[in-house]
Amino acid sequence: MEQTIKFCTAPDGVRIAYAVAGNGAPIVRVGNWFTHLEFDWNAPLLRHMLEGFAENRQLVRYDVRGTGVSQREVGDIAFDDFVSDLGAVVDAAGLDRFPLLAVSQGGPVSIAYTVKHPERVSHLILLGSYARGATYRPDRGSEFVEALRVVIRQGWGSDDPSYRQLFSSQFLPEGTPEQLQWFSERQRRSATAEIAEQIFVATQNIDVRPLLSQIRVPTLILHCRGDRRVPIEMGQELAAGIASARFVTLESNNHQILEHEPAAEVFLNEVADFLGDPRPRAWKRRTRVREARLQTIAQKVETSTTYRVLVIVGVLATITSFSIWLIA
Repeated sequence: MEQTIKFCTAPDGVRIAYAVAGNGAPIVRVGNWFTHLEFDWNAPLLRHMLEGFAENRQLVRYDVRGTGVSQREVGDIAFDDFVSDLGAVVDAAGLDRFPLLAVSQGGPVSIAYTVKHPERVSHLILLGSYARGATYRPDRGSEFVEALRVVIRQGWGSDDPSYRQLFSSQFLPEGTPEQLQWFSERQRRSATAEIAEQIFVATQNIDVRPLLSQIRVPTLILHCRGDRRVPIEMGQELAAGIASARFVTLESNNHQILEHEPAAEVFLNEVADFLGDPRPRAWKRRTRVREARLQTIAQKVETSTTYRVLVIVGVLATITSFSIWLIA
């Protein structure tokens, strides 16, 4: 499956990049904190989700201003800019009516857009999202935001393991070393420290709670039970504020659902059922093929003569070292 990247212009003149993949009725993934259309599409950490949605629909997604392939040189960034960017993308893509898929910070953006344009949004799907940023949460507050702001300014995209651990323990507490390395590289590629700081501050000062009661479109809210980045209580607050919203708990501790987790299939199936689409299967077959290839490679290595010689040499070296230690 391939994607096509295009560009449009926001009302204030900022250039926004968006990508289209798949065929069928559209589904729009709302932009959030840091993304990169090219890097994300070719990376294993997100590919299963993207292909899962593009299997039966035309998936439209974009990089918010200042990030990814979109224009990097921008002025001050505010919440209203995110809503305008979404509007510019769907207009440029020629979409009349469509479901919105929003993850994390994309949730408040999709809520604001839906209230403003209820005739254009057919369904609202929110994953790991919230109505109010950390500034308005009793367990966080403005001091927390300022502290993390300094960390972002000093260490964004850094190879310092202590910095990576701060974010990875929230986004991917159960990620492999390779996945965590990808996560770190994604930070570097998606935005500069200055832009990351601006977007972080803008999203943490969001409060769309007054808009929740105005949502009239069918809404599906999904949240990982052990999400450390956005606690599940934030998703439950959304469900309580939106009339007739359906809430689904996903059994995962990650903010970004990983391919091998059962929660990934549950999530894709729930969304497909909600939209009345066939359940996606191709992504799962590709996952099994990749796993089979890795197992085959491992088996070949383990049965090779070179591998056996290396094992014998390693054992002999260990015995020799132990013998020398005893004699000494």
